[in-house]
Amino acid sequence: MNISGIQKLTLLDFPGRLACTVFTTGCNFRCPFCHNASLVLPGKGEHIETEQVISFLKKREGVLEGVCITGGEPCFQDGIEEFIQEVRSMGFLVKLDTNGSFPEKLSSLLEKKLLDYVAMDIKTSKENYLRVCGIKNERLLQNVIESVEILKKSSVEHEFRTTTAKELQESDDFERIGEWLKGEKSYFIQQYRADGELIGEELTPYEKEELLTFADIMRRYVTNVDIRGV
Repeated sequence: MNISGIQKLTLLDFPGRLACTVFTTGCNFRCPFCHNASLVLPGKGEHIETEQVISFLKKREGVLEGVCITGGEPCFQDGIEEFIQEVRSMGFLVKLDTNGSFPEKLSSLLEKKLLDYVAMDIKTSKENYLRVCGIKNERLLQNVIESVEILKKSSVEHEFRTTTAKELQESDDFERIGEWLKGEKSYFIQQYRADGELIGEELTPYEKEELLTFADIMRRYVTNVDIRGV
């Protein structure tokens, strides 16, 4: 596992759980709004030995309830399944943050009951997806579509979420996202943050009132819709 950081306590990353967050290094997307360039671009991130993370978790047994694994893209890691198995063997619940581009790994983790919560990014509508995630690979888009279907059929608690900026999505995109996720339970609109180590040029955040309009569109399709970061 390529791990570059750990947040020792979070009340936000794992809904309803006292948790820590483990940051993996490496990603196959190049989303311009990403503020974790050091976790995405080769050679930029620090490295923490997996044994250090496991040692930390052993000291938090009975204190923390869960571990959120994020990135980068955790499923980009060859050893993700073994790492999660070890984390769960210590009694921790596991939340996975993913861009959905590795449906086979996602399906395997779900089938083996290794995940307790999944948060999957939906960058924009299918029609504009490759532009927003910074790649030109149609196969990766098909992988994302497959992962959405996997989660729709899963009994594991999950959410979908979209980070917004004026250069990335418009109202029509949310109509299409809504149709794509129709019948789902949880969806979050996230305000773009112009901080951290951005991969692309600084973008333009929407005003809160505009985000509320997008949320109203999504409520026609998804049961629970909320806004984060405003």
